[in-house]
Amino acid sequence: MTADKKNLTLQGVFALMAITGVVLSLCIGRYRIHLYDVLRLFSGLPAADKMAAHVIFGIRLPRIIMALMVGAGLSAAGVSLQAMFGNPLVSSHILGVSASAGFGAALGILFFGSFWMIQGIAVLFGFAGMGIAYFMGTRRGRTGILMLVLSGIIVAAVFEALTSLVKYVADPEEKLPAITYWLMGSLSSVAVKDLFTAAPAILAGILILWVLRWHLNVISLREDEAVSLGLNLKRLRLIIIAAATVITAVTVSVCGIISFVGLAVPHFARMLVGNDNRQVVPASVFLGGVFVVLMDTAARSISSAEIPLSILTAIIGAPFFGLLLRKTGGSWND
Repeated sequence: MTADKKNLTLQGVFALMAITGVVLSLCIGRYRIHLYDVLRLFSGLPAADKMAAHVIFGIRLPRIIMALMVGAGLSAAGVSLQAMFGNPLVSSHILGVSASAGFGAALGILFFGSFWMIQGIAVLFGFAGMGIAYFMGTRRGRTGILMLVLSGIIVAAVFEALTSLVKYVADPEEKLPAITYWLMGSLSSVAVKDLFTAAPAILAGILILWVLRWHLNVISLREDEAVSLGLNLKRLRLIIIAAATVITAVTVSVCGIISFVGLAVPHFARMLVGNDNRQVVPASVFLGGVFVVLMDTAARSISSAEIPLSILTAIIGAPFFGLLLRKTGGSWND
């Protein structure tokens, strides 16, 4: 089997995994629904369980769709930034976007409490954090990778400190628990209306990075080599950073900070399809979506009190990923 056919087959397998994960997640939960009822409802037929339609279409399906988009978006942002920085340890947190958007969400909860205000302020501060990092990392019209990374670390540290300050002054009876739970990440409050506000921005960011995947192999080369191939590095980096910022800021505004996804899923994708970013980006999108859907299903099913999503993505995902690294030596596709 040629490399192209093998990768195409793998992408098909990943897509099938995503569909299977969605169907299983519709069935699993504290209120169990039979697979037969799920298939009947999606075939346009009434289910034997009268509550099934309400649970699936009113509660679970919007949440699962959002989980798919969050996982796909964070993974696409992670793999693109890793290619751009030429560093596999980079994720969307590196530019301070998550920390600044989290601070915005904390401010929204502290002063307003309205879900729309929380979303709006989180997105605003997410872009502000990215803008500050990009401004600090630019000298004499040139944006150096090292300067950008260091600027992002500084911005993240400042906004994390500001978030701690917000927690310190927040009402410990009402506001502080809400801020703490939000920042740990959860899809419990996602409804149909959130899909209409968040989905277009996340999907647009994913589409941009999907289209640019052809350039990621070149941008990961040395700067003089990339320029010699006719690439406008400054414009391309700005587009990638903007797309990753949109995805991360909107994700934080809807469901808080979801850790580990943008860092680990691209590594797992590379183990399966190799280092060609034309294949890694689609693989990361599918695998990231499946991963967050499964983790969110576990978060709402394991106990009567829902577990914050970031706790599960790290506790379950990190050891599993570590075992894979240990077993494969970091590569499944030599």
